[in-house]
Amino acid sequence: METLVLSAGWEPLQVIPWQRAMTLMFMGKVEILEEYRDKHIRTVSVTLQMPAVVRFLKVLKTHKRSVKFSRQNVYARDKGRCQYCGHVVPRHDATYDHVLPRAQGGTTRWENVVIACVDCNQRKANRTPVQAHMRMLSVPVKPKHLPGAEGFMLTYKPGMPVEWTQFLTDTTYWYGKLESE
Repeated sequence: METLVLSAGWEPLQVIPWQRAMTLMFMGKVEILEEYRDKHIRTVSVTLQMPAVVRFLKVLKTHKRSVKFSRQNVYARDKGRCQYCGHVVPRHDATYDHVLPRAQGGTTRWENVVIACVDCNQRKANRTPVQAHMRMLSVPVKPKHLPGAEGFMLTYKPGMPVEWTQFLTDTTYWYGKLESE
């Protein structure tokens, strides 16, 4: 069984194993808000109900993680578009292009790598865009976040424990109905 974890401000954060939730409770970091009625934890001397929902008692300090450099993340940053011709390139056909070619001292990093279609990558070859007389759509930069990765919202779905329903939002209410009204 799993336990839903809420922030001190009552926002859903994640789902963790019940064992971790019990550890956090005994450490005094969380309070139990809801328990599974039919699930028990038995020890030699005590029987406890299994936690369904817990809430942190103090605000957590979160460290913003930098976006990991990877082919998938470069593709997401460039929105799947060839940075030379602008055509949308299917992920399996996209190539990694070094703006300053490695043969000329370029390195593999956010500021030097873009997505390109095969034709543009071959036309550019081992040259810079200026040398190849090709114009770039945008200057490659290290993103602060990726599109669609600004955060997540945990919503109730069929099959989730009923004990979680009052703590999970129905996003169609908050984002659908209010905007259209």
